[in-house]
Formats: sequence, structure tokens, C-alpha cells
Amino acid sequence: MTLGTELFNGFTNTDALALLWFLLCWIGYSVYAILASRKRQSLASILAEHRKAWILSLLKRENRVSDASLLSNLERNVSFFASSTLFILVGLVAVLGSGEKVMSVSARLPFNVGVSEHAWEAKLLILLVLFIYAFFKFTWSLRQYGFANVLMGRAPLLSEISAEQAETFSHETSLVISRAAYAYNYGLRSYYFGLAYLVWFLNPWAFMLAAAWVVVVLYRREFRSNVLKALVAAI
Repeated sequence: MTLGTELFNGFTNTDALALLWFLLCWIGYSVYAILASRKRQSLASILAEHRKAWILSLLKRENRVSDASLLSNLERNVSFFASSTLFILVGLVAVLGSGEKVMSVSARLPFNVGVSEHAWEAKLLILLVLFIYAFFKFTWSLRQYGFANVLMGRAPLLSEISAEQAETFSHETSLVISRAAYAYNYGLRSYYFGLAYLVWFLNPWAFMLAAAWVVVVLYRREFRSNVLKALVAAI
């Protein structure tokens, strides 16, 4: 309790405001994206429809090597980020052990606002938690893609089942793949906000601006991007 108090005692009012703003941007956008996807077209909602169509077409094919290859490619992307996150976590732990050296380097950077060593360590610990969260999301995504592989392995031929069974199987299998994609998306979102978080080590006001900028970027890609228009047109 005393250690935690000492760590956060170095925070100024501006730092506290910046952290609250950061959490509001991250959590607020995540909640908004979920709710908005239920009412309007977004990358998440449109891709869910494409996944269902994919599974329906898979049921018509006897040879599913290409489908397995596509799913493996998705898994490899997640695996790359999961491994990268581990390296980042190791690096952050190493930086925690050499805080004075890193602080002296950052002090020479422009627009840097000096902070106490305790505040610096607290910021690093929060960043560490952020990437631990990302690691859990990526590994959970990997597990769910593994579940999807099992479902694909037992996928029946369309001629062997009724239309209702085909609809149920395609819906549930695409849902598993979509949930894996959602977990991957949450992990990627942690990277976006993690990059914005780094600005906090220099200046809290710039940090708040960076967090807001990430929200704008995510919103435009999720709800206003050209690729979304192409995906909608392809339905």
C-alpha cells in the first residue's frame, strides 16, 4: 500500500487528468464501437457477414485445403503480435531496472516535462499492464482460432445436412471466428493506444492530444474507411 502511494504521489494534477482522459478515450471508444456496430455498418459487423458466407460456401466444397490455409494465415498474424508483445514486456521490465538512465535520455528531448522518479516508474508500470492486457487478448484470439479449426475439421458437406442445420453451423462457426477476430482487434487497439501512451513520458498535454487522435483514426477506419465501403459493396 505504501509503495503504491509513493509511486503515484509523483503525479501532478495534469498527469492525473491525462490518465483519466486516456482511459475515457480507450474505454469510451471500445463501448461506443460495440454499441454502434449493432446499429450501423462497421468493419466488425460487415466482416461477420462475410465470415458466415465463407462458412456456407465451405460446406459446399469437399476440398477445404484453401479454407484451412486462410485460417492459418489469420493465426500467424495473431501469433506474430503475441510474440512481439512478449518482447515488449521483457523490454519494459528491463527499463524498470534502469529508470535513471532512461530519464536522463528523455530529459534531453524537446517538450519534455520533468517528472519524479516515482512518477516515471508508475507510468512504466501502467504501460506494462497495458501490454499484459494485449498479450492476454492475442493469446485468447489464438485459442479461439484453434477452436475454429476444430469446427472446420468436422464441417459436414451441405448435401448431408438440412438447410436449417447448415444455417446453424455456419452461424456458430463464423461466430467463433468473429470472436477470435474481436480479441485480436482489442489487442491491436492496445498497440494504438500504447503508442499514444508513450507521449505521456514527454508531455501530458501532448499525451491527451495523442489519445484523442487515436480515437479519430480508429473511428475513421472502423466506420468511414474506403475498405468498409468495398466490403459492403461485396455483400
